[in-house]
Amino acid sequence: MRWNLRLTAANKGIWKASEFQRSLAEHGLLISAGKMSGLWSGQPVSLKLEDLDVICLVLGCGIDDLLIPEPEKVSRPGQAETGQAAVGEGTTAPTVIPKRRDGRSLPPE
Repeated sequence: MRWNLRLTAANKGIWKASEFQRSLAEHGLLISAGKMSGLWSGQPVSLKLEDLDVICLVLGCGIDDLLIPEPEKVSRPGQAETGQAAVGEGTTAPTVIPKRRDGRSLPPE
C-alpha cells in the first residue's frame, strides 16, 4: 500500500502539516508533532482506524484516496526474488547431507 495523504490534502487546499494538524485537533484528534511528521512526510508505521475516520472526515475523502493498493509489490509463494532464478529453473538444488545431532558420524553406505 502507498500512503497518499499529502496529495489528498493538497487537492483539498491543505498545504502545510501544521494546518492539517489544527484541523484534526478541531475534530478531536490530537496528534503529536512526531506522529504528524510521519503521517505527512512518509508512510505511517501504525494508525488507528478511529484516527483514519477523522482524517477522512477532515479531508472529505474516502479511504481509497489515502491508501493506494500496489499489488505488483507483493511476492507470491514460489515466486523468485528479483534477479534470482527459482529452484528447478535451470539450477540444481544443493545435496543435503544429514548429520547426527550428537556429533557422531553416520554409518557408511
